[in-house]
Amino acid sequence: MKIIQLLLLSLFSLGMTAQGVWFDTGLKVQYGAAGLINSAVSDSPDWNYDVGSALSFGGKLGINIESNGFTIDVMRMSTTSKFERSGDASNVETTISALDLYLLYRSSRYRGYIEIGPKLSFVNSATNNDFTTGAEIDATESFQNGYSAVLGFGTYVIGNDGRFSGIFGLRIEYGFSDFQNETNATASNAPVFSGSNVYGDGYQKGAPVFAGLVFELNWGIGYYGKASCGQRGKFIFL
Repeated sequence: MKIIQLLLLSLFSLGMTAQGVWFDTGLKVQYGAAGLINSAVSDSPDWNYDVGSALSFGGKLGINIESNGFTIDVMRMSTTSKFERSGDASNVETTISALDLYLLYRSSRYRGYIEIGPKLSFVNSATNNDFTTGAEIDATESFQNGYSAVLGFGTYVIGNDGRFSGIFGLRIEYGFSDFQNETNATASNAPVFSGSNVYGDGYQKGAPVFAGLVFELNWGIGYYGKASCGQRGKFIFL
């Protein structure tokens, strides 16, 4: 932060005292292991879980006060949950595309950071692929919007002075709401869409999970300062 303050003072020479509020924006991508956890599926004698994956890309806006702040991430996500029929090792995949909105508190210290907060997922489409029969089913109506808790941490690998930086980290997400539409999921046996009734012992919700790597490039937008003589505050673009 001292580097930013000195830079602004030297560039603009306005006799302003820094107020510690600065803004940045960035591009980011994340990839890792993912799946849709449903206890009815895990308890079924006909099915086993396989490890799926998720890829997200998008951008962020950061509002920072010294080393603390909030980030708003807008990410386009595609996640695949994989299931395996017991006995014949045939795979079934459910692929969901969604728009994810994150609101995260972030603390950055000693070239590292930690972040925590909620994520809202808005389902755009869902497809079920049965690789045994070759069937492809539009499963969009069997899923719904949901929210997750997010925990992330990592380190700065390029800069950290507010003007330009690159970070590399780990992000973990767990869904606390039902990602399935109970009425349609029960009728279709989502997420596995099998001929057997996975909800024979009662409906169970589906919770999306994710654990993977995230990379982010950030650019400083500007800085808010207020004159020491009591003049109105000014926004200074970097």
